[in-house]
Amino acid sequence: MNRLAQGADAPVIVIGSGIAGLSAALALAPRPVLLLTRDGLGEGSSTALAQGGIAASVGPDDTAALHLADTIAAGDGLCDTGMATAILDQTPEVISMLARHGMTFDRDENGHIALGLEAAHSRRRILHARGDGTGAALVDALTAALRTCPSVTVLTGAEARRLTSADGRITGVTVLQDGRARHIAAACVVLATGGIGGLYEATTNPSDNYGAGLAMAARAGAALADMEFVQFHPTALATARQPLSLISEAVRGEGAILLNDLGQRFMADIPGAELAPRDVVARAIHAQITAGRRVFLDARTALGDRFATRFPGIAGLCADAGIDPARDLIPVCPAVHYHMGGVLTDARGRSSVPGLWAVGECASTGLHGANRLASNSLLEAGAMGMAAARDIRDQGAAQPLPQIAQSIAAADPAPVRALVSRHLGVLRDAKGLDAAIEALLPLAQSDSPAADPALVALSVAVFARLRQESRGAHARTDCPATLSASSRQQFTLPQILGLAHDLIAPETALIRSA
Repeated sequence: MNRLAQGADAPVIVIGSGIAGLSAALALAPRPVLLLTRDGLGEGSSTALAQGGIAASVGPDDTAALHLADTIAAGDGLCDTGMATAILDQTPEVISMLARHGMTFDRDENGHIALGLEAAHSRRRILHARGDGTGAALVDALTAALRTCPSVTVLTGAEARRLTSADGRITGVTVLQDGRARHIAAACVVLATGGIGGLYEATTNPSDNYGAGLAMAARAGAALADMEFVQFHPTALATARQPLSLISEAVRGEGAILLNDLGQRFMADIPGAELAPRDVVARAIHAQITAGRRVFLDARTALGDRFATRFPGIAGLCADAGIDPARDLIPVCPAVHYHMGGVLTDARGRSSVPGLWAVGECASTGLHGANRLASNSLLEAGAMGMAAARDIRDQGAAQPLPQIAQSIAAADPAPVRALVSRHLGVLRDAKGLDAAIEALLPLAQSDSPAADPALVALSVAVFARLRQESRGAHARTDCPATLSASSRQQFTLPQILGLAHDLIAPETALIRSA
């Protein structure tokens, strides 16, 4: 068995190399950090695929208060206002950090930072780079900075599979590397493992992103929150490519409209039209497709020949599919894009388990509520990566205990995708959720390679079954109303498993309550 840096010299382990993990690792300097990544540095993350940009209230007509108001409105009553305020207040610090590490944002003809408009924003406040290549530019800048940071060691090709603990505190990570299990001791662990889009057949996320950090945290005893809220991006490019390519919301922000194959602009009479909140637009497109219609994004009038200049990456993706956005309609469909749920954390990124922090999409801070406001996620990831680093530095070092590597196989989300896509999609109902719970529960409790993906999917299903209303990204056809009083849900793994058993065997719940 191989080990790295045992005892008092053990590093902080950061798992993931998107913006959250990279920001945390850089901000921890000069504290020794071991950054684990399943792929190459900066690869395999949703950050690298991000087209739209970073929401930041830096325009002359904008304020942090307006940004907060838009965030809360999009969150549909479930945002944690205190957390949202704290995170959005860090906007200048995040932008400064990115600039310090070499990030350059696009500017207009007058030399000012160019600001884009996206859905549910009341102001133009989206900072972007390389047109629609913001995520790739971010990753390039931060990975370049990381390679020159002497306090960070990077271990690539390492799939983190289990957290280890002693005396109730996280002490290390079991990873798979070259097919062999290996334990690595840690002073503490920062999860920055991304979302759960890989559980679905239609997603814009890397297909391996099934929620590994959530499964590890849950098995280690951490509470999960808001798992039912899965955001579908309305406009993925409807081709056979996997994962699906994204057609950024910024295209609609520049005036592109949605049409069905009858030429009808079906969003015209909906408040906000094409720039309504994402859940509203996604459900409208889903309804069209369910009714047998095809849906297209029409940028011919709004952008025309300017499309390739403003959105070079998207233009290339369209060209690969034989589409010229300046002259052709772009076929689109909803696809899983972002998960508002995750490991419950506080303002410092701490989970409910000592020694474990979570940042970025794998965390649930309460910023997004029931529905993420477009482009708030990169801002949150940068802010919380730095917040966690500050907290860890302030705490000083902990001495981990050596552990034996557990025997474990690589995870495989493929067996659950069809089930998850069918029952945990844009629209849900009790019958489908119960079917999902019944099928996922035994798989989540098995030793199968699909056990961890099934556990994450089961959590989504249980949370969704218990929320008997429609709110934000969670839409129940059998519970269409939004309740006047509602709150965030949070459960640990034993609670989730117990609730799952009770939901599929109500007589058990009656016996327990007797």
